Amino acid sequence: MLHHWREAVPNDRLAHLIRDVARAQMRALQERLSARGVSFGHWTFLRILWLRDGVTQRELSELAGVMEPTTFAAVKAMETMGLVERRQLAGNRKNMHVFLTRQGRSLEKKLVPLAEEVNRISVGRSSATEVGRARKFLLTMLENLAADASRADPPPKSTP
Repeated sequence: MLHHWREAVPNDRLAHLIRDVARAQMRALQERLSARGVSFGHWTFLRILWLRDGVTQRELSELAGVMEPTTFAAVKAMETMGLVERRQLAGNRKNMHVFLTRQGRSLEKKLVPLAEEVNRISVGRSSATEVGRARKFLLTMLENLAADASRADPPPKSTP
C-alpha cells in the first residue's frame, strides 16, 4: 500500500488516501478486538452504548449509520454473548431499548485502550500541532460534505 501512495500514484485523490487510512486503522483495531472475542461490528454499537446506554434499537441504528436489520442482528448476537439486554420501558411497549449488561459495561476499560493504541500508532511521532491541524482539516471536509448533502436533499413535503 505504501508503494502505491508514495510512488505509483502520489497525487491520487484525497478521498482514496482517507479510505486507505481508515481501512488500515480498522484492520489494526479488528485484529486487537478479535483477540478478545469482540467483532469490529459490535465495537461500533458498544461505543454508542457506553455513551448512551438504553437507546432504542432504532436510535442505535441511526447513531451507528446502519440499517435496522443489521442492528437487530448485532444486538441479538451481543445479547447471546451476554453483553446487552433488550427490554421495553414501563409505559412504552412500542420501543425496544438496548442496555449494557455488567459484562458489556466492563469491556469499555479493556477495549478503549486498544483503539487508543491504534490511534497512537497511526499518528506516530507527529506533533500535537500536526494532529490538531489534520483533525481540523478533516472536520472541515465533513462540514463541507454535510452542507453539500443538505443542498442536495429535497425539501420536506408539506402536509395539508
